[in-house]
Amino acid sequence: MPELTALVVDFGGVLTTSMRESFTEFVKAEDVDGEHLHTVLFGDYGEGTLVHGVETGAVTMEEFERELAARLKTTSGDPVAAEGLVRRMFAGAGADGRMLGAVRKARESGLRTALLSNSWGNRDSYAFEHFDTLFDAVVISGEVGMRKPDPGIYALAAREVGVPPEQCVFVDDIAANVRGAVAAGMVGVHHTDTAATLLELETLFGVALG
Repeated sequence: MPELTALVVDFGGVLTTSMRESFTEFVKAEDVDGEHLHTVLFGDYGEGTLVHGVETGAVTMEEFERELAARLKTTSGDPVAAEGLVRRMFAGAGADGRMLGAVRKARESGLRTALLSNSWGNRDSYAFEHFDTLFDAVVISGEVGMRKPDPGIYALAAREVGVPPEQCVFVDDIAANVRGAVAAGMVGVHHTDTAATLLELETLFGVALG
């Protein structure tokens, strides 16, 4: 195996607490049909879909929120407010301090670090940290017109962070995105638990990150 010299991480669900739990809180708070929400967002995740549009920057946040609100259902039959919809959906997610600390320690130890995120909005929506204190490179799907798991976005992240894909470890909470990274030549880590991810990263890099 080539020497591993770069840590590439997703944002939502990796550097934050669970997005699934945040969506669950939103569903309860706004009386939304959760199964229908999942179908609208992820039932068809391919090119030309609403999520594909916002993640590649082809659809503005305002357009996305307006269209998504129109498609959602509530058990009461009341409409869902479009303005601030994504912010409300993500309101239940907070920073994962241990993962943020691990990225910081990785960079301090001499590893290259990068953020690779499928965006629902611009950089202003990445609330918790200053990118320049954590990352040598930042690749946000809506800014580059590609999204995970498209092969090109992993290649771009590797170029931006300055190492070959084979020297990158990529962490994401979505298995399909991890598979995409592996297909692009990276080492993939499927994030389901912070402690388990930190242990795996420490094993791969030989650096204390916890």
